[in-house]
Amino acid sequence: MSQFLKSFAKNESGATAIEYGLIAAGIAVAIIFAVNTLGSTLSGVFTDVNTKIKG
Repeated sequence: MSQFLKSFAKNESGATAIEYGLIAAGIAVAIIFAVNTLGSTLSGVFTDVNTKIKG
């Protein structure tokens, strides 16, 4: 049993998967932030264009 625990403690393949997951989550948060910011800006631009066309 102790050999299994030593082997389990030395195994770092799970840590690599977790690191990749954290990187993917960080990228996803950055993309969501960028899309929300860009979406608000574009909404304002289209509202302004719509107002100018009607007026």
